[in-house]
Amino acid sequence: MPSSGKQAACSSSYSYADAFAHSAGYVAQYIGGVSGFTANIVQTIRKKLGSPIQNEEIGGADVSSNPEYQDSVLQCLEEIARGNHYNDVNSLALKISRRRLAITNWEKGGPIGKGSFGSVYKGSDEKGSFFALKEVSLGNKKSLGLLRNEIAILKRLDHENIIQYYGTDRDEEMLYMFLELVSHGTLEQAYKNCPFKESQVSHYTRQILQGLKYLHGCNVIHTDLKCENILVTEFGNIKLADFGLSKCMEDGQSLKPGSRSSLWMAPEVANPKSGGYDFRADTWSLGCVVVEMSTRKSPQYNASNTLALERAIRKGTGPIIPDSLSQTSKDFIKKCLQPDPNKRPTAAELLAHPFVNESSCTQPDLSELLFGER
Repeated sequence: MPSSGKQAACSSSYSYADAFAHSAGYVAQYIGGVSGFTANIVQTIRKKLGSPIQNEEIGGADVSSNPEYQDSVLQCLEEIARGNHYNDVNSLALKISRRRLAITNWEKGGPIGKGSFGSVYKGSDEKGSFFALKEVSLGNKKSLGLLRNEIAILKRLDHENIIQYYGTDRDEEMLYMFLELVSHGTLEQAYKNCPFKESQVSHYTRQILQGLKYLHGCNVIHTDLKCENILVTEFGNIKLADFGLSKCMEDGQSLKPGSRSSLWMAPEVANPKSGGYDFRADTWSLGCVVVEMSTRKSPQYNASNTLALERAIRKGTGPIIPDSLSQTSKDFIKKCLQPDPNKRPTAAELLAHPFVNESSCTQPDLSELLFGER
């Protein structure tokens, strides 16, 4: 806990893998005839992880003791293995062990910023590790629900362009989530400090697409993509963050549209009369993000008042695309902002566009990415 010196209850970025190894006897009987996995997966993961397994508490509940949770462990491992293109258990377990950060006896440091629903601080533990710490009051049911949703989403994910999840802790007043610490803050902070050249926008956009392609492959829609929710490291590496509003969906399923509107929101999400939305809602938001990075301000619409703005968003009019941008950049944005989601390209398809295709654009050097210099 932050001040008591007690060991923090936390888990690795794959807490279900911890529970899997922890309940080896149960799982060894279960996995015998499922998808070619054999009982040695238990010993492999336990050996690779090395340190004792800790149960994770989310809002006070020991999730590993839930029979339904135990039943889903193997399914989760298989899903992660497929999403990360692992051929066997050993490579999956090795990846788990390399990325695991066990946080114990931690302390809360100074504030970093504020997420969509919780305050974010810098944290450190007894081993000298630093991490980001998001906290939400246990009495704030709405924010608590969003944090629990973010935890559930991030536990499934492992990709270089998605913020890494480390675990959770709680005390009598707060629920805490431990995350990878990203040094240079958000893309919004970055472009406010220094204008981006088009080569930088292209470089960042490609990484965002790589994160989205992986995310959608795991049946997750971000739904809240904007520069404020995208982090950047000192080396110009992008990390998608703030998954509190993210949604999981099954193949072929559409999610119901929301009732709220946002400057980055796809029309089918904003319009309650639409037939629903899928992964391509994130494509629309990405187009708005590229406009935002290019103009250094929130997407602007031809609307004189709030009512006209909401109408424009629901109709799919789209934000204003500056004439000063290159034809390649404008073509990319227009493809993202296709009002008909059935005609809108996916993240995987957009990776072949000349604006972000590595074979058709020049990679900016490090000084340009960090300081806007050539």
